[in-house]
Amino acid sequence: MADEQEKTEAPSARKIEKAREEGNVLKSPDVNAFLGLTMGLVLIFLCFSFWVQGVSNVFEQIYQQFSQDLTRKNAISIAISLIFQILFLVAPIFGALMLIGVIANVAQSGFLLTAKAIQPKLQKLNFISGMKNLVSLKKLLDGFLITFKVMTAFIIAFFVFIGFMHELTTVALFPIGDQMLWFRDKAIILIGILLAFFMVMASVDYLIKRYQYFKSLRMSKQEVKDEFKNMEGDQQIKGKIRSLMFQAARKRMMQNLPSADVVVTNPTHYAVALRYDSEKDRAPRVLAKGADFLAQRIKEVAKEYEIPIIENPPLARALYKDVDLDMEIPETLYQAMVEVLIKVQKINDERRKK
Repeated sequence: MADEQEKTEAPSARKIEKAREEGNVLKSPDVNAFLGLTMGLVLIFLCFSFWVQGVSNVFEQIYQQFSQDLTRKNAISIAISLIFQILFLVAPIFGALMLIGVIANVAQSGFLLTAKAIQPKLQKLNFISGMKNLVSLKKLLDGFLITFKVMTAFIIAFFVFIGFMHELTTVALFPIGDQMLWFRDKAIILIGILLAFFMVMASVDYLIKRYQYFKSLRMSKQEVKDEFKNMEGDQQIKGKIRSLMFQAARKRMMQNLPSADVVVTNPTHYAVALRYDSEKDRAPRVLAKGADFLAQRIKEVAKEYEIPIIENPPLARALYKDVDLDMEIPETLYQAMVEVLIKVQKINDERRKK
């Protein structure tokens, strides 16, 4: 019983879907942070001239106001103007970061809209459960990884910076413009190295979060059995339903049999009854079909109602296997069916003469 309750089975598709509906999805904060950092740095390089010009305009506007009388009305107008200009300058980076955040989340867990994740739950106020979560192995692992990433990034940046130190004596003799270009190039190198490190850490964090996520959704053998029973229903009941449906279909089939024009047989294993109404149908339609015992029963009913019985083994097998009930025969069987109908016509003519 203990083994049955141990959660050793991989989560089912239904269990994962139910977790998604509750807002519990696979998500790595490091992936979001890495993509956000990358986008932020790209925007800094792309929008640097735009920001320099914008900040210059802000300071120029402030400087111009110093030469005028500052009234309360002017101060409010200046403040509003400055706020809108600053918002205009920072809007691109905030908009891009919001967009990349949405893209990162959708890429990891798919598009999902649910209010269950933000609904208040009283069990979250449980002090004992909160303390357990606070000192859980998962929290300790997350704390260790954060400390490790920060320390490693600091050490990498320190040694890269030390590698640049021997160039400082030479760079100090450069014109200020060349010094700024040197600083830009070294900053790009340092940023590239750190981004590569954070990309590796984000990949590792994603794999860890993926393992933890699916581990948290594992199921016991009993849960798997219960879910299968709930989804599939009781097999005995389903079998009984299928049996009743088959009997009802068979009863309808036998009720339609007297209106058939011909029965094509194997002659012992298969029997297929067909009707052809030239005003309604393009081709003969299958009314009933059966194998072995049911085939014998179809032939007995056909004899009882004087329906012609034609032996044509290839056609009988093809009709039984390829044509469903109440379906017209396919064009590939037209030629064989014409031969059968000709024989039926001869039989009917002979009966009328008698």
